[in-house]
Amino acid sequence: MAVNRRFTLVSRPDGAPRPSDFRLVEEAVPVIGEGECLIRNHYISIDPAIRTWLNQEDTYMPAIAVGDALRASTLGVVEASNHPRLKVGDWVQGLNRIEDYSVCGPDGANGRVDVSRVPSPSAFLSVAGGTGLTAWFAVEEELQPKAGQMLLVSGAAGAVGSIIGQLARGRGARVVGIAGGPAKCARLVERYGYDAAVDYKGKDVDALRAAIAQACPDGVDLLFENVGGICLDAALLNINQGGLVVVCGLISEYNGEPYGTRQLIRLLMHSVAMRGYVLPKYAARLGEGRKALIDLVARGELVYDEHVEEGMENVLPAFMRLFDGSNEGKMVVKLV
Repeated sequence: MAVNRRFTLVSRPDGAPRPSDFRLVEEAVPVIGEGECLIRNHYISIDPAIRTWLNQEDTYMPAIAVGDALRASTLGVVEASNHPRLKVGDWVQGLNRIEDYSVCGPDGANGRVDVSRVPSPSAFLSVAGGTGLTAWFAVEEELQPKAGQMLLVSGAAGAVGSIIGQLARGRGARVVGIAGGPAKCARLVERYGYDAAVDYKGKDVDALRAAIAQACPDGVDLLFENVGGICLDAALLNINQGGLVVVCGLISEYNGEPYGTRQLIRLLMHSVAMRGYVLPKYAARLGEGRKALIDLVARGELVYDEHVEEGMENVLPAFMRLFDGSNEGKMVVKLV
């Protein structure tokens, strides 16, 4: 008899998440009502943003309630349907829970996708999903890099950063990435086409500032920030007059006391604009971005990487890898 395994929150993490903060439970498979459909989740997206939803305070999304399954982007197949638009057999991508079966109502955030258009269905959680779309709208709408401009990307070897660099170079910008360790830095240049890479490991703010200055001798015009902490400070110490900082993530600060930034004066002295960015801002245009990304992949103009773990029991190890620096590419868990 089928059961619904759910990866639930039992206590809010104090600092880095611990195994005891979560529990894998088994429940009955939900029964759908009028206007609903039952989705069998095949793939689960594991993203740093999930950590911010585990706190007590709401962010751009409501906090996950203690006792509930963790929220995540999922890709699955409709197994039963009373839904007005989704039928049995449809592949759908949406924001659901980390569980085997999810229920989608008539107004639920799940949309039909054509898996024949991508190398693997999981691409709808990576290059054609939240990470790829975050990169696409960051470049097309937020950063809008021009030929000759210098773009610096922190967390550049991650799922978003690796795509950001390729898209920006396609617009003629020069792109430098910050990553941890020589292997990741080499990957930035050799696989993702970055012009140069800076290794932040073992460096304080002054050393990182100097390394960025060496890689960006004419300064930084655009900064796409994923990490925060000393990476942000060192980047701001290299920012040019009239620069732009787009903050997408602060992963170095998710599990501890916020570092903030000690270089806000650079915004004042150099007339720099700084703003936050989250993908839901472009919710009405996701189809446009997804088509563009799939077309780039099909033409061989965009490469991407996925790290796929198998089995619900590996959700926790996959989640922990996001914060220990060992993951490469987009983290996905395959359930079916």
